[in-house]
Amino acid sequence: MTSVTPTPTTISATASDRCGPGLVRLDGTLIDDGRRTPQATLVLDGDTIVYAGACRDLPAHWQTAALPPGWSPDLLLLPGLVDIHHHGGAGGEYGPDVDASRRAALHHRQHGSTTLVGSLVSNYPATLDAGVATCAGLVAEGLLDGIHLEGPFLSDIRCGAQNPAALTDVDVHLVERLVTTAAAAGAADALVQMTFAPERPGADQLPAVLAEHGIIGAVGHTDATEAQTRAAIDHVVHGGARQGRAIATHVFNAMRPLRHRDPGPIAGCLAAAARGDLILEVIGDGAHLDAGTVRMLFDLVGPHRIALITDALSACGMPPGRYTLGDLDIIVDDTVCRLADGGSIAGSIATLVDVLRWTVCTAGVPLTDAVTAASATPADVAGFGGAGRLRVGSRADILALTSDSAEAPLHVRAVYQAGCLMGSDQTSV
Repeated sequence: MTSVTPTPTTISATASDRCGPGLVRLDGTLIDDGRRTPQATLVLDGDTIVYAGACRDLPAHWQTAALPPGWSPDLLLLPGLVDIHHHGGAGGEYGPDVDASRRAALHHRQHGSTTLVGSLVSNYPATLDAGVATCAGLVAEGLLDGIHLEGPFLSDIRCGAQNPAALTDVDVHLVERLVTTAAAAGAADALVQMTFAPERPGADQLPAVLAEHGIIGAVGHTDATEAQTRAAIDHVVHGGARQGRAIATHVFNAMRPLRHRDPGPIAGCLAAAARGDLILEVIGDGAHLDAGTVRMLFDLVGPHRIALITDALSACGMPPGRYTLGDLDIIVDDTVCRLADGGSIAGSIATLVDVLRWTVCTAGVPLTDAVTAASATPADVAGFGGAGRLRVGSRADILALTSDSAEAPLHVRAVYQAGCLMGSDQTSV
């Protein structure tokens, strides 16, 4: 799927409307909590939502709140999207480079992902340590909301676009070191999830260590059996995991295939999701999964057990060409990212609003379900209270899109981050 650059917004704002104290009213159709509410409105007071509901029920003292100039009541109003697995964008990759990491986060925020967990690929301990230090600093600053460690305790034969030379058996001392580094950077709770292969030696010890530090164990990049996967998920869930659930890192991708006499990790993950013990990460970009597979997952476990993700690389928002992921060379065309050596799919060039659009318009998932899977579900599993929903008292993170029935559906018209109308300069449109 080609990453879609949003049509230039028609929304404008005066300096006082952009950010800060004062009431702002946004009329449109609310898409939130599995419901579509037409002829609705949101009222923002600074960085907080103070009303969310039908226009006809708006209290009189808020009816004078001003709409931004150029605002259209035909817009869809969604919670800001929540991406818990992405590696970069706008030419920047999360890692030791502060400017590159900052550029990546800003790119995704501008495109409607107002809550972000930056992912670090497998690397050598010193590089991981430096990457955690940088990204934890951005968490302390508020630009990122957390960090995802995708490895290095992964399967050598299901490594995908991870550097095989950096993979290793489980080392709990490395985990402790990275936790200490995050705390030293001012964000003790920055580490949100860690992907590991259950069959890797030492993996049985890992969930308890992760849970001790509030890190969610995520099963992925694995050649495990169904039994090994089930045991690992049980250890995560019953070991005191954040929010009590495990995660499946981009289910189906970089996993042993599902077969009727060898069900492998996919069967273990699907069964755990059906029980409510696990959230399935799903890359709905048109390259990683067939549309029928994505529809099946929504039908099977529902939107409250699916987190739509991008797995976006630094090439997101950039022209086709040659890029890197960690130490590996990546070749990107208009639709897909592949390793230069071997041709394996390597992440995506999609923003989360691109994923949302493909999931609805190509895979045929109802918009209300897709929005839940791109906002409330990932926010819930990560423990980001107040994110992913349009609720009174929640932070005013709002994504305004064109109608899902238009010729150019679900394109960005405005993004509010904590009540600030964002644009290319992050404060105005």
